[in-house]
Amino acid sequence: MTTHPFWLAGTAATGDTEMTVLNPYTGEAAGTVSVPTPEQVEEAVAAAHAVAAEAAALPAHVRASALDHIQRRIGERAEEIAQVITAESGKPIKWARAEAGRAVSVFRWAAEEARRDSGELQRLDTDAGGVGRMALIRRVPKGPILGISPFNFPINLVAHKIAPAIAVGAPIILKPAPATPMTALILGEIIAETDLPRGMVSVLPMPNESAASLIVDERLPVVSFTGGAFGWEIQRRAPHKHVTLELGGNAAAVVLDDADLEHAAKRIALFGNNQAGQVCIGVQRVVVTDAVHDDFVARLVAEVETLGTGDPADPKTDVGPLIDEASAERVVSWVEEAVAGGARVLTGGVRGGVTVAPTVVADAPADAKVVRQEVFGPVLVVQRVADTDAAFAAVNDSDYGLQAGVFTRDLPTAFRAHRELEVGGVVIGDVPTFRADQMPYGGVKGSGVGKEGVRSAMTDLTDERVMVLTGIDL
Repeated sequence: MTTHPFWLAGTAATGDTEMTVLNPYTGEAAGTVSVPTPEQVEEAVAAAHAVAAEAAALPAHVRASALDHIQRRIGERAEEIAQVITAESGKPIKWARAEAGRAVSVFRWAAEEARRDSGELQRLDTDAGGVGRMALIRRVPKGPILGISPFNFPINLVAHKIAPAIAVGAPIILKPAPATPMTALILGEIIAETDLPRGMVSVLPMPNESAASLIVDERLPVVSFTGGAFGWEIQRRAPHKHVTLELGGNAAAVVLDDADLEHAAKRIALFGNNQAGQVCIGVQRVVVTDAVHDDFVARLVAEVETLGTGDPADPKTDVGPLIDEASAERVVSWVEEAVAGGARVLTGGVRGGVTVAPTVVADAPADAKVVRQEVFGPVLVVQRVADTDAAFAAVNDSDYGLQAGVFTRDLPTAFRAHRELEVGGVVIGDVPTFRADQMPYGGVKGSGVGKEGVRSAMTDLTDERVMVLTGIDL
């Protein structure tokens, strides 16, 4: 089996150890990747630090052209990338193909934003003391970035780290999830084809514990992390750094009296389970008003039971395996705990190795893990509420606040949801799982700090710098 090299400052390299990547569904080796030595990690950091000024000064056309090349090559290699995503993550191939297409979009948006990022002019003669003066406000990179990506979107969430960094001219060291490094290494290979300066991008697969020194390294003043609660530990270890955290949640979908119940049932069933529930904004809590509860739940259970579960390489499969057997065991144990507290399993709730049957739970105790924490598995928890007031209160009764979906056809209710729900994004008429890669994306409360989305990330990775011009006759 060929060992994949990593990308050290834009050049293929190998270390003296390897990691075997397992296919979650078959348990067989999907591939092996070379792991950098501590000396090679230091070389990557030193290169990023050394090239920072050059990267920041790159003309817009150089950055945009590189991003154009990357999005074009991802498109050309999309099927190869999708197959690798499925092999290393267990994501059903239909969703892996969709993910590859989204990565193309991310780099396309970054190229466009790099070209239009021209700063802002402000006239300062709005007061007498500013006569003859004008301000030019530009954004400049905060410095080299440590990007840490999770396993559930092996290319798209990597794209959301790397594309904005290139767009603003910031070097980045990307540490992909140990379970899914091979897709990121394909992206590293594509980036190496560009004319970006050596040192601007490194892709370093390594065990999580090996990244501890990178988190506190002063030469990497920005950390962009997507993953679990360990993000708060990063913030604690490096309080002086600029840290962006996307930490997931227990997203709610609200079904109100006026909802299209058939549409809501189809969407919630699919997007609570489609990637075995391993989506930060996948539906977990289903909050349904009393007037439509029984009708809706019957529809929901029927829709869940139509989902194809099994081999992720089969294009008909909707729900594949979890990333490993320990995760599958945890998900089922949380369901069993809820049942011990009085909950009812309406469908599913059983495990076959790494696969958990799509599950619907009703009457779960308010303090059950499946309600309070992030299940990150194919589990929908139905909560009956009296009315809209109670529904919105139930959404906000959470330690998380990433996104929420509200099924309503009433415009005032839509604006009320946007005003009252304590989340980073509200999706009206659909599940919270919707994300357009150009829009701001991020949460509040336990869901993290900072925003992704290409333009928002570019803002997050940069500081404003003002130049005042004097003696101008306006």
